[in-house]
Amino acid sequence: MTKMKAAITGVGAYLPDYVLTNEELSTMVETNNEWILERTGIRERRILKGEKGTSYMGVRAVQELLEKTNTRPEEIDLIICATVTADMHFPSTANLIAAEVGATNSFGYDISAACSGFLYALATGTQFIESGAHKKVIVVGADKMSSIIDYQDRTTCVLFGDGAGAVLLEPSEDETGVLDFILKHDGNGGQYLKMPAGGSLKPASHETVENREHFAKQDGRHVFKHAVVNMADVAAEIMEKNNLTGDDVSWLVPHQANKRIIDATANRMNVGSDKVMLNIDRYGNTTAATIPLCLWDYEKQLKKGDNLVLAAFGGGFTWGSVYVKWSYEGNK
Repeated sequence: MTKMKAAITGVGAYLPDYVLTNEELSTMVETNNEWILERTGIRERRILKGEKGTSYMGVRAVQELLEKTNTRPEEIDLIICATVTADMHFPSTANLIAAEVGATNSFGYDISAACSGFLYALATGTQFIESGAHKKVIVVGADKMSSIIDYQDRTTCVLFGDGAGAVLLEPSEDETGVLDFILKHDGNGGQYLKMPAGGSLKPASHETVENREHFAKQDGRHVFKHAVVNMADVAAEIMEKNNLTGDDVSWLVPHQANKRIIDATANRMNVGSDKVMLNIDRYGNTTAATIPLCLWDYEKQLKKGDNLVLAAFGGGFTWGSVYVKWSYEGNK
C-alpha cells in the first residue's frame, strides 16, 4: 500500500510596508551599508510599525493563501504557527490567527524552534496529512523580530526583519509532496543565541528591563561557525539519503540568515547559484518566515516535479532539512 503524502498546494505571505535600510540603521547605531552588506548580504528589511503583533502578519498571509487556493476558512482542519515572537505567552498565535480568519473548524498551536521553526512545523503538519487524520493543514512561519531586537546592538539589529509566510498542505494526488525530512537540535547551543529574560526562569522585573535582557542576544562567531557546518551537512545528508545529486536538485530553499552561510550550503550540495532562492538582501532574517517567503517570491518559477531541498539553522541550536517534490505549476 502506497503511503499517503502531503503536498504543498499554495503559498501566501505578508510583508510590512515600512522599509528599514542600511543607511537608516547607520543613523541609529555605529555601522554602515558596506559593513552590513559585506558580512551579511542584507541591504534592507521590513518593520511592522504600530501596536500590531505577529498574528497580524500571520492573518494576512493566511488570508492571501486562502484566496489563492480558493479555500474556505471553515475547511481548514489545523493551523500550526512557527514563531518565537508570539503575541503573548497564551493564547497561541495560531489560536489568534484561526479566530481572525474564521477557521472555526480547526485547532492549532505554536511551535518554537527559532529559525528552523517552519521546517519543524512543516514536518509536523505533513504527518497529520499522512496519517489520514486531516485533509487541509496550514503551516505558518511568522516573526516580528523588531519586537525583541535591541537597536543599540549592531551585532543583532542589522540582521533581522519582520514578515510572515504560509503554505497549505493537502493529500497528494500523485508522487509529489513532502518526501522526507531530517530535524535536529542541541540545547548546548542555547548559550550562544537566546533571549535571557521573559520566561519562567527569569520573569520580567525592573532589573531585567534595565539590563536589556528582553532582547535577543547572540555570540555571532559561535553561531556562524555552527550554522555553516550543520546547515550544509544536513542538506547534504538528506540528498544522500534520497540518492540526489546536485543536478537532481531544482532549488535550494535556504534559511535567509547570512549570504555566506547560504553559499557554503550550496557549495556543499554542489548546487549552482542559479538554483538558490535568495531574498535576504530585501527582507533580512525574518526567522521562521524566511523559507515560506522564499517559496512565495519564487512561486511563479516553480514547476511541478521540481526537487526542492529546504534547509535551516536557528537558535537552540536547531537545524534541519526537508525534501519536497513540488506539486503544481507555479504560474497557474
